[in-house]
Amino acid sequence: MNDELDAAAGTGMQPDELPHPDFRCGLVALAGRPNVGKSTLLNALIGFRLSIVSPRPQTTRHRILGISTSEAGQIMYVDTPGLHRGAKRAMNRSLNRAARSAISDVDLVVQVIEAGRWTDEDEALYAALVEQKTPRLLAINKVDLAKDKGAMLPFVAELMTRHSFDEVHYVSALKQKGLKELEAGILARLPVRPPVYGEDEVTDRSERFLAAEMVREQLMLRLDQELPYATTVEIEQFSDRPDGVAEVHAVIWVEREGQKAIVIGAGGAQLKAVGSGARRNMERMFERKVFLKLWVKVREGWVDDETMLKKFGYTD
Repeated sequence: MNDELDAAAGTGMQPDELPHPDFRCGLVALAGRPNVGKSTLLNALIGFRLSIVSPRPQTTRHRILGISTSEAGQIMYVDTPGLHRGAKRAMNRSLNRAARSAISDVDLVVQVIEAGRWTDEDEALYAALVEQKTPRLLAINKVDLAKDKGAMLPFVAELMTRHSFDEVHYVSALKQKGLKELEAGILARLPVRPPVYGEDEVTDRSERFLAAEMVREQLMLRLDQELPYATTVEIEQFSDRPDGVAEVHAVIWVEREGQKAIVIGAGGAQLKAVGSGARRNMERMFERKVFLKLWVKVREGWVDDETMLKKFGYTD
C-alpha cells in the first residue's frame, strides 16, 4: 500500500498543487484483538458499511482499505484481522501475519480496545507496535456499554503508567460518539501529502471481493458457533448482463460433508436465507439488481492447506 503513497509523492507535485497547504494524507491501521469493534469503527469513520460485521470473533479475515476524504485530508484506514495468541491452524497464522504486516506499513496505528478491559492479547499487540516504533493512538471502544463509567479514568490512568500512547480517545463506534475527536487526532499526525484516491472513493477493493464478503457475513450471522470458521467463499463469476443485472456465482467451501448439510439446511432453507440476505446487501452496495447463485462444496482441511488459503485470497 505504501507503493501508492510513493507513487503520489514521486509525481513531483508541489505544495501549491495540494488541495490546500496543510492537506494531510496517510495510512492508518485499526488494530486490536478479535471482537473489539474494529470493523464497526472503520464503517463509522468512513460513513459507509464496508467491513462485514458479526458478533463472532475472527469476522475480519483480510486487510480492508477504507478511505475517508474531507477538506482537512484523506485518511486511508486499514481494517486488520485481530491478532491471535497460540494460533495453531494455518489460516490463523496467515491472519496473524497479515495483521503484523499491516501495522508495519502505515503512518499511524490506532490500537482499539474494549472499555475496561486490557487482555494478554492487547498486551501482545502493544508489544508488536513498540517493536515497529509506529506512532500510536489508543481508542477505547464500547464506552457506551461500560457499566461502571466511574472506573474508566482509574483504568486508563493505570494503563498509561505502563504503556505509551500519543493520545487516548474514548469512542463508541456503534453510537458514533467521539469519532470527530479521533479523526482530528489522526489527521494532526499524518504527513502533508496529496490525496491518493478521488474524493468519492471509499475502498480499493473490487465488487467481486465485496460480494464474497457479503456472503460470508451471512454465514457468520446465521450458522452455529463453530461452523463459520470452517467456511469461506469463492466468487467464480461476476459479470454485468445486458439488462444491467449483476450476475454473481459463488461457492461456499466447507471442510466436511456434515458441514455442507448444515449450510444447505432442511430443504435448502438455510442456503436460501444466506443468499437472500447477501443479495439484498449487494444490491444496496452495488446500486443495481443482483442475480446470485450459490453452491456448497467440500474441501477437507482447507483451513490448514497453504495452497488453498492462497487460492481463497488469504495472503500476507
